[in-house]
Amino acid sequence: MRHPARLGIALTIALATAGCSTAASDGSRTGAKPGAPAASVTSCGRQVSVAGPPKRAVALDQTSTETLLELGLQDRMAGTANLKTKIPAQYGAAYAKVPVIAPKIATGEQLRAATPDFVVAGSTDLYTKDRAGTREELASLKVPTFVSAVDCPQQNPAGKTPFELLFSDYENLGKVFGTQERARKLAADQRAAVAKAGANASKVPQGDDRPTVVYLYSVFNGMPYVAGKSGLPSEMSRIVGAKNAFDDVNEDWPEVSWEEVAKRDPDFIVIGDLSERGRPGDSAAEKRAAMTGHPVVSKLAAVRDHKILEVPGIELDPSVRSVHALGLLAKGMKDLGYVR
Repeated sequence: MRHPARLGIALTIALATAGCSTAASDGSRTGAKPGAPAASVTSCGRQVSVAGPPKRAVALDQTSTETLLELGLQDRMAGTANLKTKIPAQYGAAYAKVPVIAPKIATGEQLRAATPDFVVAGSTDLYTKDRAGTREELASLKVPTFVSAVDCPQQNPAGKTPFELLFSDYENLGKVFGTQERARKLAADQRAAVAKAGANASKVPQGDDRPTVVYLYSVFNGMPYVAGKSGLPSEMSRIVGAKNAFDDVNEDWPEVSWEEVAKRDPDFIVIGDLSERGRPGDSAAEKRAAMTGHPVVSKLAAVRDHKILEVPGIELDPSVRSVHALGLLAKGMKDLGYVR
């Protein structure tokens, strides 16, 4: 079905309903019972059903966009939004095929103009009345919505690690889009990468002798933002045998003081380089300068002895690229001499 460039909400509803009807007939050819969903998954406590593989999916953020591209779904994407950094070279050609409906966070009007039949987001905060619209509002338009399981750990089985929740996203999206084999392979490859990163954890000092690390994500108005207990870096630390120095702060990226960083006196520091985002204090060079220029932090052994690793900042948030940062962390710990 061809879609006009500009559509009203009423027509959006009609198109979405028509899309579901067409998909339902496709499902009947595969042996599904008439009217039964072709696929049904649970996403952040909500049952999400589709009558057939989506053909006009919209990703509301870069994380979701790159996941769909990794699954080879660029030809079934009607839009992307909220690009924070450059798209990696391996996704460049595929990304070029996807319309950008909003350079930043998409509004409900921008989303509806794309006439989606499925919407994906990495976090629930993109589904609000003043953004893309609530999941309930989009459901009333017959548009199913998906949120990464990592953003709602309390609604997932207990004991699931952030990486396992990521892998469940791949497998659930594979089920929705009918690309199960590719999704299973992606999850298997990344499980292997996690296992490889953790291979030397037993060779790292244990107990109270575990090396401690501070993850410096950004510096805003002169204040550092670091990884807290609920962020992915704490899990990364556990995998490689280190300990996040701010594991007692139950936030993803809390603002702290430089004096508090000095008090924790980490064995090494991981800088998240966000140069491409372009905000003041985002680049690795600016973060190094902030530390070396601080009268207290500059005296830390980690700073004095250059026990500093740099990784792409975007990879410190859960995404299809996070296993790359995990590998850099594992290699960096070996290079710094923490692996016996």
